[in-house]
Amino acid sequence: MRDPYSVLGVPKSATEQDIKRAFRKLAKQYHPDQNANNPEAQSRFSEINQAYEILGDKDKRPKFDRGEIDADGKPKFQAHGFEGFSDFDPFREAGSTRGFRASGGPTGGAAGGGFDDILNDILGGFGARRGPGAAGAGSAGTGRSSMPQPGKTVDITLAVTLEELARDGKARVTLPSGKSVDMRTPAGTEEGDKIRLRGQGHPGLNGGPAGDVVVEIRLRPHKLFEVKASDLHLDLPLTLYEAVLGAKIRTPTLDGAVNLTIPAGSSSGKVMRLKGKGLPTKAGGHGDLLVRLEIVLPPHGDEELATLMKAWKEITPYPARGPEFD
Repeated sequence: MRDPYSVLGVPKSATEQDIKRAFRKLAKQYHPDQNANNPEAQSRFSEINQAYEILGDKDKRPKFDRGEIDADGKPKFQAHGFEGFSDFDPFREAGSTRGFRASGGPTGGAAGGGFDDILNDILGGFGARRGPGAAGAGSAGTGRSSMPQPGKTVDITLAVTLEELARDGKARVTLPSGKSVDMRTPAGTEEGDKIRLRGQGHPGLNGGPAGDVVVEIRLRPHKLFEVKASDLHLDLPLTLYEAVLGAKIRTPTLDGAVNLTIPAGSSSGKVMRLKGKGLPTKAGGHGDLLVRLEIVLPPHGDEELATLMKAWKEITPYPARGPEFD
């Protein structure tokens, strides 16, 4: 993969916020949902994700800057300390026909390959040494490089709506490949829960299995409902006369509005419970919808109401606060 700084278009001195801002801008620009018929954009989107996986990680970024890992996050071999061994030929000493210098050139007319081949021998060729008659440096070290390696696991944060949790039981998620799929959200899914999609992460190497995608759930704020565990809370505005005389009020729920009967003489702060109108629970069933009544006075002053209240105050005074307020 290309240098992740180049992919995101930021300098190496970029701050964490600069990198995050650049990633969001590019991800939005090349998102598969915005480029359904553009395979190049989907490839670019995957490249942007991979770059941010390196630069957006507080551990991986400094390792990349120090040259300890490459742009794919794989460790690099640090070949320090070979300068003093240019005349040393361990393979010749061991009876092999191959030798090397630190520069990677062959010695003594041997048929050996470059320095990378030697490193493969050192790091992973012990279990796959060539037998008698084997020729060519290209086969050296294949015991390690050809081993199947699983793909990387990808962490994703997904914002879901209350309606998706309550009614649909599924949410749409975009995978690292750029493909969008419908993910099932189990009953009782809450903020911070994680759902694992097996085999949907980065592809493996040399026939290895694909990695997973781990989706962390975040709840989108709702314009009416507040979430507390599996219960929903709703503030329901009432007129003064509805509170005094009682009324049937059309009240929203996640699966459609219902008529809620408000008893006469209801006060602000009174909580009424609608059973089973909350979110699904892990144990089965649903939580409740708790409706808090909130009396709202007219938006403008009303002389008749003020006159009525003055007369009522004289005729029927009553305490609104207990002795703890004295």
